[in-house]
Amino acid sequence: MKLKANSLKDLLIHLGIIIGLGIIIVLTFFYIYLPVTTHHGESITVPQLEGVHLEELDEFLLERDLRYEVTADSGYSAEYPPLTVLSQNPKEGKKVKENRKIYVSLNATSPPNVKMPKLIDGSLKNAQMVLESYGLLLGEISYEPHEFQNAVLKQKLNGKEIEPGADLPKGSTIDLVIGNGLGRPFAMPDVVDSKQEEAEFIIIGSGLQIGKVRTREDDEKAAGIVLQQYPEAGTSVRTGNKVDLWIVAPKNQDELLTPEEI
Repeated sequence: MKLKANSLKDLLIHLGIIIGLGIIIVLTFFYIYLPVTTHHGESITVPQLEGVHLEELDEFLLERDLRYEVTADSGYSAEYPPLTVLSQNPKEGKKVKENRKIYVSLNATSPPNVKMPKLIDGSLKNAQMVLESYGLLLGEISYEPHEFQNAVLKQKLNGKEIEPGADLPKGSTIDLVIGNGLGRPFAMPDVVDSKQEEAEFIIIGSGLQIGKVRTREDDEKAAGIVLQQYPEAGTSVRTGNKVDLWIVAPKNQDELLTPEEI
């Protein structure tokens, strides 16, 4: 019986030793071996890549034990030169392991075309938001007399008016002509039978603009005399309105222009 008790005791001792060794091995594997071989706890902070050129990217990341891959979804921004980084994943400041691959999108070599939106008759604030949504830039803002303040009267590209729907490069600068709210109604002055120079002086002095000037043959009046005006005298007009004139043509004029109906 004593021999049997000793055998059981030895068995339990050996079993305990085996279990203890197993625990030690498991703990050593997970808390010493794996952390050492996988650099557990060691991390690299992802740097800011936005604006870095493609030619510099490889060396820039290798110095930081990182890699990169260019994604297919490139975009365009007028703020950066072509082939510079527009976005990155993971983002700047994230903690990653060494040799981690950073996915980047690049700025296109040339801007894509967009359709010019219709800004006319809308407000300046709305025009700013629409231009931004189309990837266009707001340029110079000028003002003209108009009854509605901050209403868009004209949209221009490189000094010329541009129609809605026209193709233009993304990032283009659009200039706007805005109403100043000063166009108040008043009676159109009478310039018929005045000389052209005098009529234009009266029109401009009234805060109006010279519109189209056409010629018409008339044997009874001297050349340069105003025969007709539009709007007619006494008509309600506003500051900044255009006035068309018909004047007596020079007697030696070969080809006479006929007035257009307005």
